[in-house]
Amino acid sequence: MSKYLVIVESPAKVKTIKKFLGSSYEVAASMGHVRDLPKSRLGIDVENDYEPKYITIRGKGDLLASLRRQVKKADKVYLATDPDREGEAISWHLTKALGIDEKDIHRITFNEITKNAVKESIRHPRGIDMDLVDAQQARRILDRMVGYEISPLLWTKVKRGLSAGRVQSVALRIIADREAQIAAFIPEEYWSIDASFDIKGEKNPITAKFYGDEKGKLAINDKKQAEAIRKNVLAGKAQVLEVKVGERSRKAPLPFTTSTLQQEAGKTLNFSTQKTMRIAQQLYEGVDIKGMGTMGVISYLRTDSTRVSDEAQEMARAYITDKFGDDYLAKTEKKTGEKGKIQDAHECIRPTDVNLEPAKLKDSLSRDQLRLYQLIWKRFLASRMNAAGYETTSVRIKAGDYIFVTSASRILFEGFLKVYSPSDDEEEKGTLKVKLTEKSVLSVKDAVSEQHFTQPPAHYTEASLVKAMEEMGIGRPSTYAPTISTILARHYVTKENKNLFITEIGEIVNNIMKEQFPSIVDVNFTVNFESLLDGVEEGKVAWKTVIENFYPDLHTAVEKATDELEHAEIHDEETDVVCEDCGRNMVIKYGPHGKFLACPGFPECRNTKPYFEKVGVSCPKCGSDVVIKTTRKGRRYYGCLGFPECDFMSWAKPSDKKCPKCGGILVHKGSKLACQEQGCGYSEEDKAEA
Repeated sequence: MSKYLVIVESPAKVKTIKKFLGSSYEVAASMGHVRDLPKSRLGIDVENDYEPKYITIRGKGDLLASLRRQVKKADKVYLATDPDREGEAISWHLTKALGIDEKDIHRITFNEITKNAVKESIRHPRGIDMDLVDAQQARRILDRMVGYEISPLLWTKVKRGLSAGRVQSVALRIIADREAQIAAFIPEEYWSIDASFDIKGEKNPITAKFYGDEKGKLAINDKKQAEAIRKNVLAGKAQVLEVKVGERSRKAPLPFTTSTLQQEAGKTLNFSTQKTMRIAQQLYEGVDIKGMGTMGVISYLRTDSTRVSDEAQEMARAYITDKFGDDYLAKTEKKTGEKGKIQDAHECIRPTDVNLEPAKLKDSLSRDQLRLYQLIWKRFLASRMNAAGYETTSVRIKAGDYIFVTSASRILFEGFLKVYSPSDDEEEKGTLKVKLTEKSVLSVKDAVSEQHFTQPPAHYTEASLVKAMEEMGIGRPSTYAPTISTILARHYVTKENKNLFITEIGEIVNNIMKEQFPSIVDVNFTVNFESLLDGVEEGKVAWKTVIENFYPDLHTAVEKATDELEHAEIHDEETDVVCEDCGRNMVIKYGPHGKFLACPGFPECRNTKPYFEKVGVSCPKCGSDVVIKTTRKGRRYYGCLGFPECDFMSWAKPSDKKCPKCGGILVHKGSKLACQEQGCGYSEEDKAEA
């Protein structure tokens, strides 16, 4: 009979860990959380020192009864939940739910599910780290307070089952602010000039880009200026002012954290943050490797640390030296550049055994598992390798009264590029095809000018939103994926070709949050709370102090908003559209995807129709009304009511004015009207907005 019981979170780990520990150990899974705050009410006694009221999660009764029986039979119980705040809290809840006495608690953690790591953890059990537990309790209660206090107001205001969240509402605001920047952006015209030069004694000409004049860099703003410069260059003499040859190095990247893995997997593999975490979880918990059995092939996946253990460091050094030679091995430990608190002193995300090359796992992993593992394996190996070395050549040429520049580089030493090229890798320029010195004789062959327009800020993608949230200090590694999943599931945001766009319903919720609860969606406010939670984890701040400094202000804001909403009760807006089924005038309702028309006779009459809001402008193509529409994914645009006979559409609100320059349509861009035709560039003050 088994003498020892090990309790883990996930059933996927049971088989793997049981194999490592042998017949003296029984391994059972808690299936995640076993206790939580009740769903039907706030679950926090705000009158009694904010004491949380935990209950057994519905459906976990039989599981807990089974675990209690196993606990009674075992000589010793090991709590092996995940090595982070949430995992620590689950272990604490298990001790309460299973009646484990404090002196009998044996908490173990391992950063990777390998035989050595698991056995080593068994040899060094500890008690529950209540600082970690309290940090998780504070986070959970803060999130519950925001959600349960504000969400009912969204129901009142928008009339459907919406939600607010401490982190999700800030993420929504970040996307909304970027969309507003894009909507208000007006392209500005600029020009470039590329000149080609013949070189005496060389067959191939050289091409250089316009830089400026002897005073410095110069911007070319219009065609007239570009043409004047071009004529000056063509009529003038050319000479080489300077040829600089040097060397530069490119440092190897740091190994992956949760955030950087999500970003890189999004860019290179087109994985959503949720998919990345799901597959990484599978690789961490254990996969069946042919000839080796079940084992975890990567270390723990929720981390903001780039630290590497001594054992993993030595394994990587031996592999690099053997495969590539000593020249490729980084001679000193890489500086991580980490600042502030590192969650639970984790390691980076890395392979558990660097000798398990991706090619060896080809027949053991699914296609997506293999692609993600290969990304992690290559990045970790590259992080332990030497920098890449380049020879650089830069040339300054004077033609007429102006200066042109060109540059090139070639790899002298591959270094880490031998195994890994980051997704943001800029294509390296090749060597110059001609030999140039300051004595080379040049003549101008041609000069070509080209018109350009400045581009608006890019829409957020999941990857760039994760990067922005991390840089701002919003959320933690475990929150990025669920936060993005939530705002997508609520239809506040839609995703098209990787880009995230705010929907009409998202705009409504964001505006309510900004108007009624400005502190909740304030980035700095949220960042400060993350710092306070870190303080709780470090034992410097009492967790109830964080709550008591937060809740009264929140409750006051909710009461104020409730009064305002009661005085400004929103009724269904009646329209002149008549219901064909019962003859009543239809009203405007809100659904998950925005507004729609519904019969006020519901439930007797269930007739509904799409609702199209007129914007007071005639279609420039056919003269019908222009109305607000939404794509199938919820993104708003302006289209013709006469669709499909007329295909007019615009992402920006059109005006009733035509462009005096090209005859195109002028659309509203912040405080200006701008021409919608690409390449025109005309804009004027929007007097209607002034």
